[in-house]
Amino acid sequence: MRPCLLAGAVFAVCMAGTTLPTPLYGLYREELGFSELIVTVVYAVYALGVIGVLLLAGDASDTLGRRPVLAWGLGFAAASAVCFLVAPHTGGGLPLLFTGRLLSGFSAGLFTGAATAYVLELAPPGGRGLATFVATAANMGGLGCGPLLAGLLARATGPDGALVWPFVVHLALLALAFAVLAALPETAGGAADRAGTGSAGEPAEPGARRLARALRPRLPHLPPGVRAVFLPAGTAAFTGFALLGVFTSVGPAFLAESLGVHDLAVTGIVAALPFFASTAGQLGVGRLGVARSLPLGCVVLVVGLGLLAGGLRTELLALVVLSTLAGGVGQGLAFRGAVATVAAAAPPEHQAGAISALFVVAYAGISVPVIGVGLLVGPLGLETAALVFIACMAVLAASAAGYLLARPLRAGT
Repeated sequence: MRPCLLAGAVFAVCMAGTTLPTPLYGLYREELGFSELIVTVVYAVYALGVIGVLLLAGDASDTLGRRPVLAWGLGFAAASAVCFLVAPHTGGGLPLLFTGRLLSGFSAGLFTGAATAYVLELAPPGGRGLATFVATAANMGGLGCGPLLAGLLARATGPDGALVWPFVVHLALLALAFAVLAALPETAGGAADRAGTGSAGEPAEPGARRLARALRPRLPHLPPGVRAVFLPAGTAAFTGFALLGVFTSVGPAFLAESLGVHDLAVTGIVAALPFFASTAGQLGVGRLGVARSLPLGCVVLVVGLGLLAGGLRTELLALVVLSTLAGGVGQGLAFRGAVATVAAAAPPEHQAGAISALFVVAYAGISVPVIGVGLLVGPLGLETAALVFIACMAVLAASAAGYLLARPLRAGT
């Protein structure tokens, strides 16, 4: 089980980098002088990087091997950390933030599928269930560790070190992750080719041809049998990711401006909670079953959105914290239920394409609504813009829940 756990640790270190800047955006605004709209655009660029990699190289590790693809992912994560580290101290501040977020998206896009498969493949016989937990915890738990680490380090080092030490520490963790990855065995694709033979002892495919085959644009394909369940599943995934996106983009600004929370450690904890709650929600799917988890997740998402609206109106931190927990659990239930539903409905030869389409919709939820909130902040103010977002997302989640309750999925789906 040790290799599986080590691979999970590498996964978590990489994913932590994608949310590391979350509690620090306010400091970047002060240093570089840009608006809340720019914060949301910088945040959303990450989703563009993820979607681009999913469409171009979502299954590249099947051809090239897990370790090379994950090594590239760690490299992109390190380059992203360097961009955020030097941005306040150079003339290219804002462009470097955009570049850092895009590279972070590349990193997450490479890791999402490859690292999950790698953790499962490294599991010992009979350890598949525990490996699934490790992969889920590493993914969402790693995302939660990012703002938590940055917030605690920002409080410990003060204003002078808040934009330095989180990225220095993350670079050190990435170096350790590189060393761990180098010691782990290969489990797929490129291992035999690099040994000089293909399958069944045939000559290896030339490296350039293998790379070209691995890196090719793939438009997601939805077979007819998937389309009936894809609409509610995609709506649930979109809404859940949109809620996470708003929590981690404009959430810190709301805590500072409306609630007077300026302690970056508290900001980091609040930003981390929905990811940890999502992990719990995803693990709950195993007990509830997919047929119940997807509509229940949509209902819990609506509850989370309602609590967030109450927190905005009353300016009570307790309600905001409860909204992060409920929203995270709802997102976890809905998203894992959505993935399982789409996977079960797709024929085996189209399963990867159908799941890729769902991930594209989910990551669009991180970018489009978040930018919409940023556009509304100027004319309406942060609180009203957030309430408009909540109303739109509540309608989507409630519609998906209503559809699924009226037309429940079969138990075997």
